[in-house]
Amino acid sequence: MSNSGSPCNGQPSQAPSLSSVPTHGQPLWLLAELTYKCPLQCPYCSNPLDFANFETELTTQQWLDVFQQGRELGAVQLGFSGGEPLVRQDLTELIAGASEMGYYTNLITSGVGLNERKMAEFQQAGLDHIQVSFQASDESVNTMLAGSKKAFKQKLKMAREVKAQGYPMVLNFVTHRHNIDRIDRIIELCVELEADYVELATCQYYGWAVENVKQLLPTREQLERAERITNEYRDKLAAAGNPIKLIFVTPDYYEERPKKCMNGWGQVFLTVTPDGKALPCHSARMLPIEFPNVTEMTLQQIWDESPGFNHFRGDGWMKEPCRSCDEKEDDFGGCHCQAYMLTGDMHNADPVCSKSEHHELILNARAKAETVTDNPAEFVYRNERNSRIIATDSLTDSLVKSSVD
Repeated sequence: MSNSGSPCNGQPSQAPSLSSVPTHGQPLWLLAELTYKCPLQCPYCSNPLDFANFETELTTQQWLDVFQQGRELGAVQLGFSGGEPLVRQDLTELIAGASEMGYYTNLITSGVGLNERKMAEFQQAGLDHIQVSFQASDESVNTMLAGSKKAFKQKLKMAREVKAQGYPMVLNFVTHRHNIDRIDRIIELCVELEADYVELATCQYYGWAVENVKQLLPTREQLERAERITNEYRDKLAAAGNPIKLIFVTPDYYEERPKKCMNGWGQVFLTVTPDGKALPCHSARMLPIEFPNVTEMTLQQIWDESPGFNHFRGDGWMKEPCRSCDEKEDDFGGCHCQAYMLTGDMHNADPVCSKSEHHELILNARAKAETVTDNPAEFVYRNERNSRIIATDSLTDSLVKSSVD
């Protein structure tokens, strides 16, 4: 399996003519995926399956140039992501440069590799916000998912240090069938850590999660129970005067209408990958579209002129049922990556939509979730060995199913 892909249905990938594209917005949110390197191996990581093929990374100066061009285009928020952005030895310098340019900066991290000294350095450099991700509320499940026996205690320590150093406490839990039944304990842990914002993000099926959908997708009953418990905690915490914000994100697979892709393809969101590829969303690298590189074009040219960013602007690309749908301005056809992964044609309606001729794929996935036997040993873990196997189309039987350091 390779992300380079070939044109859908054997046809050349054609963007609509630029003259047919309506005026688009500014890239208000810039996501800098600084590296694909990461000490963890989460089986739902959104990084591309063949990330091991992309070893080149932008230099410090190249990243600073990207940040400056982003500001000139109107970007106001900058996320430092990965992989694990703490792997970059120049992270403090990048934070300082972005802060001087006027960005609101956000470090999105597992917490592994973070310490009190680095956090203080980042604060001195002007970092505004740290989001720490957890795999679970208990050490055993966290270890099973992250592939590290040390990660959970480190996350707890760093989450407390975030609070101690005066940052907003923002926690992210990716929930799925292996931890969603403990949603009450997850919320209680967040309360213990004095979190300000908590994203209970039910797993979305992109990147590595697609390889593991059978072992990750919760049942409808699990999902409804988790949402009910979250609402109960919201009421209880509000009554107690606790200002914590609990954000519950439902997976696409249990919706009847798709979400709007990144609030509109090429409208407000711009990702730059470790090697400089510019994308309208962090998953778009899988699509059979030639996306430009910041080492070859300016961000202004990329945003306004490149065929990749203009491909799904407007509605000229739409097929039926999207083209004549009275809801097309609400969701723009849904997620193009999901359409591509599930149907092989990125121009199809997102199969999540009940109007899609491929909606049965989603219904089948829901049905399988009701019968699957939980077996973590079947996980395909996100690591370099598996990435190289996938990139060379080797047999999936040779994939690493489990590894814990």
